[in-house]
Amino acid sequence: MSKSKRISGLLRAMKLPPLPPRPVSGHKGQFGKVLIVGGSEGIVGAPAFAALAALRTGCGLAYLACDARTLPFVLTVAPEAVGIPVGSSLAPVTKAIAECDAVVVGPGLGQTSLSAKLLKSALKSKAPLVIDADGLNLIAAGKVKLQREPRTAVLTPHPGEMSRLARLFGNGQTPSDYEGRLEIAAAAARHFSQVVLLKGEKTVITDGIRYAINNTGDSTLSKAGSGDILSGVIGTLLAQNVDPFEAAWLGAHYHGLAGEVAGQTFGMRSALARDVINSLAQALNPQTPQFRG
Repeated sequence: MSKSKRISGLLRAMKLPPLPPRPVSGHKGQFGKVLIVGGSEGIVGAPAFAALAALRTGCGLAYLACDARTLPFVLTVAPEAVGIPVGSSLAPVTKAIAECDAVVVGPGLGQTSLSAKLLKSALKSKAPLVIDADGLNLIAAGKVKLQREPRTAVLTPHPGEMSRLARLFGNGQTPSDYEGRLEIAAAAARHFSQVVLLKGEKTVITDGIRYAINNTGDSTLSKAGSGDILSGVIGTLLAQNVDPFEAAWLGAHYHGLAGEVAGQTFGMRSALARDVINSLAQALNPQTPQFRG
C-alpha cells in the first residue's frame, strides 16, 4: 500500500501509484477492452471522446455501444473504435459487456427507459465500471438502483450530480469548501459502497476508507467534454487491472496533466476537449520532465 496517514477518520493516500506496465512486445489483447455505453440523438461527442481517451491512455480495443441511428455519427468522430448498434434487442450490448474488461456507462446516454436497461445490464456484469453523467442521473432519479460488489465501480459526479445523488442519503447541496467536499464524497462512497471521484478544483477521490486529493489541472478543463475524457482514461486503467481507487486517482492526475499541456499549447481559453485528448500522449510520457507526470 502506498504511504498514507489518517485524517478525519479516513486514511489519506500520499503517494501516487504507478501506471500499469507497458511491455514493448505487448499486443492489443494484453492491454484491455473498454466498452463505452452512451450517446443519444444529438449527442455524439461525449461517447466518442470517452472512447478516444481510452485509446490514448493505452487500451487495446475500445467499443462504442450507441443508439443505432446515432452510432454512425459517433464513429465518424472516433473511427478507431468498434461500433455496437443499440436497437430493439440488447443482446449485442449484453454480449459486449460480458466480454469487455471494463465498462463506462453514461456519456451522453440520456435518461430513457432504454438507458436504464443498459445501465442495469452493466451493473449485473463482473467487469469494473465507470458510471458518469446520465448513468449517475438515472441512479439519482431512482430509475436504477446501484447494487453490485463493493468498490467495483467508480462514480464520477460533478458538484451538481453529487447534489442529486446526495438526496438518496439525506445530504443537501455539495459544499464548496475542502472539508465539506471530502465529507460528502466519503458519505456517498459509504452509502453506495463504491469509489467516488468528486470533480472540481482539487478533485476528491475516496472509497469511504481511503482518500486522495488531486492537484493537477486548471481551467483548461472547464469545457464540455472534459468529464467524458476522464471517464475514458479511468476505463482503460480499470481494464488493465488497476484497483478502482487507484485507477480513479491516476485518472484524475493524468487527465489534469493533459489539461495543463493543452492549456500551455493552445491557451486555457481556447483549448478544446479534443486538444486534451491529444495531450494525453504527452502527459503520460515519462520522458516529459516539464510536466508533473
